[in-house]
Amino acid sequence: MSLGRHSIPVRPCQADRDASHCTPVRNTATVSSSQASGTEYADAAELGIHVIPLDTPFAVGQVNTYLIEDDPLTLVDCGPNTASALTQLERQLEDRGHRLSDLEQIFITHQHLDHSGLAGILAARSGAELVTLDRLAPVLENWAGQAGRSDDDALALMLAHGVEAPVAEALRAVATIIRGYGGAARVDRTVNDGEEIVFTGRRLEVQYRPGHSPSDTVLYDRANRVALLGDHLLAKVSSNALVDSPLPLPSDPARSAAATSDSTTPGPPPRRPEPLLAYRDSLMRTRLLEIDLGLGGHGPPVRDHRPLITGRLSAQERRAEHFLTLLADGPRSAHELAVLRWGRVAITQAFLTLSEVLGHLGLLLADGRVIEDASGAIVRFHAAD
Repeated sequence: MSLGRHSIPVRPCQADRDASHCTPVRNTATVSSSQASGTEYADAAELGIHVIPLDTPFAVGQVNTYLIEDDPLTLVDCGPNTASALTQLERQLEDRGHRLSDLEQIFITHQHLDHSGLAGILAARSGAELVTLDRLAPVLENWAGQAGRSDDDALALMLAHGVEAPVAEALRAVATIIRGYGGAARVDRTVNDGEEIVFTGRRLEVQYRPGHSPSDTVLYDRANRVALLGDHLLAKVSSNALVDSPLPLPSDPARSAAATSDSTTPGPPPRRPEPLLAYRDSLMRTRLLEIDLGLGGHGPPVRDHRPLITGRLSAQERRAEHFLTLLADGPRSAHELAVLRWGRVAITQAFLTLSEVLGHLGLLLADGRVIEDASGAIVRFHAAD
């Protein structure tokens, strides 16, 4: 859902499912260009990796893109499709002695449009090769169709889990507007999980880490113990595991054809993904890596990733226990649980909070501690006996 991928750029809603990377209402801190060029990133700069923060219209604040000064000259992520982001990018490239036309390669870490929105424009203007994970390419190439399908799936999910129809439909309408911060992009080359992107001075391993989005990708420099993390792991806030439509694989003609449809009529709710379960598995795999410096998509660098990940996993387990206690008085829908936990925020940020609740219920379902009842018009959950 394009709504699910991006924060709503208006004050009443603050943030929605995509660009809010934290527990509802809490947002990552804005990092200015001058701050980003300071001591926090000095060790990255010594390795030829320079942070380029760009403004977004979303509650999450600025997004970090990264320039790798190597052969080929590479930009990792690119910001939203706005004139201000493009201008800021051009200016900061010039500060480093480069022009847009000098870019030779652009890599996108995941589908959320604060990271991918300018991809098509930048590739066309610079002539750079656009590279993505193989699973992400169909999303970018069929942007409008895939976003529409995702929006439809999200609308069906909201209705099935108790969000009132006027609220769900209003969020669906906003999602259509927000799509403009993204755009279609022709992907020149795809890479697979485990493949290497080779530079003159380094090798970056492609590590598929779904959870926050279905397409999250980490680039890992094993020799220098550096990871470009996208939004997989952030230093200051915990990335939400957001419910989103499964990715259309390049080898799956049926799903690729479906992605070209821009239908606004939702069908029956699709089988619900379990992104938090996937995210926990991804975090555990990242915890095994030797990382001295993690460069995230928002906020400062990640240091000491192992205790950070362990703390995030423990926090998820505590929140699951909290939702279990809310079921003590009887069955409830996921939206009812969200309202109990966050009050009015569960209405203004309905999809974000619904994703949060469903993710943690997924942990309880996997442990057999909660039972899901989908026999009625609205899905309800109750504690197992």
